[in-house]
Amino acid sequence: MNRRSNSTITTTGAHERPLRIGIVAGEASGDILGASLMASLRAEHETVEFIGVGGALMAEQGLKSLFPMETLSVMGVWDVLKNLPTLLRARKTVVSTMLTLQPDVFVGIDAPDFNLPIERKLKESGMKTVHYVSPSVWAWRPKRIFSIAKATDMVLGILPFEAEFYAQYQVPYTFVGHPLADRFPLQTEHTQAREQLGLDPEGQYIGLLPGSRRSEVGYLAAPFIDAAYALKSRHPHLQFLVPLFNAGRRQQFEQALAAAKKRHQRALAVHLFDGQSQTVIAASDATILASGTVSLETMLIKRPMVVCYRFGWFNYHVLRHFVTLQHFSLPNLLHGGELVKELLQDDVNAAQIAAEIERLLVADNQSLQQRYCELHQQLRQNAGEKSARTVLAVAQQSD
Repeated sequence: MNRRSNSTITTTGAHERPLRIGIVAGEASGDILGASLMASLRAEHETVEFIGVGGALMAEQGLKSLFPMETLSVMGVWDVLKNLPTLLRARKTVVSTMLTLQPDVFVGIDAPDFNLPIERKLKESGMKTVHYVSPSVWAWRPKRIFSIAKATDMVLGILPFEAEFYAQYQVPYTFVGHPLADRFPLQTEHTQAREQLGLDPEGQYIGLLPGSRRSEVGYLAAPFIDAAYALKSRHPHLQFLVPLFNAGRRQQFEQALAAAKKRHQRALAVHLFDGQSQTVIAASDATILASGTVSLETMLIKRPMVVCYRFGWFNYHVLRHFVTLQHFSLPNLLHGGELVKELLQDDVNAAQIAAEIERLLVADNQSLQQRYCELHQQLRQNAGEKSARTVLAVAQQSD
């Protein structure tokens, strides 16, 4: 097997050949990480080219995606099985492209079931590989650590406690924090966000954030809307803000609103926004949201939240036998216990969501805010720069 040496790669100021980076993100959260990494790589290296898959943020940094990122945005066993032929074709496209164009290093961002097999094939061919965002090996299927070791030369992690687990197995790992923690201020005020959205600065607002994937919105839109109806009936002054990830998710949510209008036999006035999720969170007094990066955003913006995770019957009954995780939201994982309320599967219903929001609206959230700030500071690691320098170091390694 011929392994290529990358020893000629140099940083800014040199006049060597362009640095070529393979990079694949499968969903909105990965697009954020990928764009931050790409921007920092461009700052570190005079000429850099990117090949792979990403979303709008990565496109702004110069990536021409091999196919739409949403192709990979599926979750759960059943959804993967339904889309398996498409996913296998996508994987084959990535592998063949990387083997043809021979980037200096390949970075797979999250999406471990898609990216890790790609990384393993490329590593076996002699290419350097990095996986960005550790799978939850410390929580379920811990033996995956051996597959990760065979697939990657380095894991970049966003959770500080993971380092100890990786050290036990002598798998290279670097804690890089999260670029959102670097970008967000430690304190965020309502006023500016409400002004930006054209809202009453004295109003009381609940944010509804049902996710960026079609499946998430499909499972969460109805209970979120029903919870809003329940809250509105008891608190007529409340208003509801809903940011939608793209036109498809907006159409999907509007259909759910129409169905709810028939169920409740009255309309519910909501403010719908195209994107602007972070501004909506900042404008809200409390939020109801899908599990994922949005819970991290809400923590960094310092707003109370109820985090909901709901998926299909088949997926749930398969996965519940394997997952030993006590908490699934990023704030609780970072905290090491229950910091924010999580609702899972059948508990994601109008009555429970509404009850939790009512509790948050009257609670003294000062200790919550303080803990949010502590976790925010812990994640401030200059993630883009740190991840870029680690990727460059891996690219320059010789065997």
